This record gives sequence, structure tokens and C-alpha cells, in this order.
Amino acid sequence: MPAVSVDLSKRLVPDELWELVAPLPSTFAARPQGGGTAPRDERAVFTAVVYVLTSGCAWRHLPPTFGTSSATAHRRFTVWTEAGLWRRLHRAVLDELGARGEVDWTSAIVDAASVRARRGSLTGSNPVDRGKKGSKLHVLSDAQGVPLAVAVSGANMHDSLALKPLILGIPAVRSRRGPRRRRPVKLRADKAYFAAEHLSWLRERGLVARIARPGIESGERLGRHRWKIERSIAWLFGYRRLTVRHERKGSHFLAFLGLAAALTCYKKLAKLAT
Repeated sequence: MPAVSVDLSKRLVPDELWELVAPLPSTFAARPQGGGTAPRDERAVFTAVVYVLTSGCAWRHLPPTFGTSSATAHRRFTVWTEAGLWRRLHRAVLDELGARGEVDWTSAIVDAASVRARRGSLTGSNPVDRGKKGSKLHVLSDAQGVPLAVAVSGANMHDSLALKPLILGIPAVRSRRGPRRRRPVKLRADKAYFAAEHLSWLRERGLVARIARPGIESGERLGRHRWKIERSIAWLFGYRRLTVRHERKGSHFLAFLGLAAALTCYKKLAKLAT
């Protein structure tokens, strides 16, 4: 492999990241009767997937320098998606951050953003984009903008409907001391998430609601906290495959979002080592 390709692969998937990924994918097992799919270099395939997410290129335009064909990369991406690899990787990176005390549980912040979608499931008419088809990315972060849970819906789904699934989707993360943790102290959100049912539901779970009330308070109630979730969403949109949805399957677009969340968390982890 040319030196340039090796350098690119190392930048996309450093050794430290691969140490977290390597135990997660299911390994190839030869069948006693022979045949089956030949094993591949999983790191090369994973790097190819990260390249597609980062560059936004179509699978068919995947450069051959990664040592795997576009068909193999896409097929393995599908298998890993069905196996829940991206969710497990996200949790593995969060565990490393949590063990270092780098997950801020003082509050969680939730917001959403829409993207255009050409086709597929989990799409809908976007009311703020002249009814054009789109998908909505839902993100819940810790108090510092580290993404804890993500989801995808049609662009016509109200933001508030994602609140409960996002909170329930927060993984149990390792702590520096004591048991795993998955519950923040407060939940911050703009007025789109305000509902009496939500306030009651949050109270039952011991969460303090900091949600702007429609007609009384503006969405700016998030104040100095809002920019953190906006920055988190901007980090995710730095992965070009998320800026316009091309995937027919909603599960594949969610997979890319989950991988982007995991890589965003890993970048914070990598900074701690420098």
C-alpha cells in the first residue's frame, strides 16, 4: 500500500481507536463443509466505512487504496449495522470517557436538525424547507456537548416526540468511581419540547426539567448552554455523509449518525492523551 494511503488510513483510524473497535465486530468462522465468505482485513473495511462517512463519497467511488472493494465494504457495513456495532462502539468510547471523569452529568441537552433526503424510510415533508423530503437528526448530549444518544426520524416528526426515546437511549456509562451511570441531573431543551406530560415523566425519573415555556419564555432559556448542543450537531455535520441523506434505508443513515457520534466522542478522548 502506498505511503500516502497508509497515512490516510492511520489518520482515519488510529491504532488507539482500532483497539476499541477490534473486539466488537463478529469474527469470521470457517464452515466445516467449506465455502462461505472469505475473511477480510476488518480494519481495512472499517477504515473504508469511516472514509465514506467522512468524505461523503458514494460507495462505488471508494478508492481501491483501502484494500477492499466497494461491494465488500458496503456488505460488511450492512452486516455490522444489523449487529448493532455502531451503538456498541459509541458506548465503548463513552465508557473510556466516563472512566476518566469526562462525561458531565450535571445536565443533558437535546436538540434536532433536518437534512434533505432523496428517498427511503424515516423521511417526510420538511415544513421549513418548502415541503421537500427530508430526515431529522435528534441529538442528546451531556452538559459539555458530548453526544450521548442519537436518533433519526422523518423531517415532519415533531421534535418533542424524540425526547423520551433519547433519554431512554442513554447507555449506562462507566464512572471514575462507583457504578455505571445513565441519568443526568437536569434536562435542558427549548420550547419545542415543552409538554405537561414530559414534565411529569421527567420528574418521575428524578430529572430536573429546564425547558422553555411557550408564550412565556423564548428558546433562549437555554442561554449559555444552547451553543454546546449546537456545536455538537455541527461536529456531526462535519461528517459529510450526514449533510444530505442518500441512504434508502433509514437504519443505514442512523448507522452513519451513530458512527459519527462515536468518532466525535473519540476525538475528545484522543485530546486527553495529548
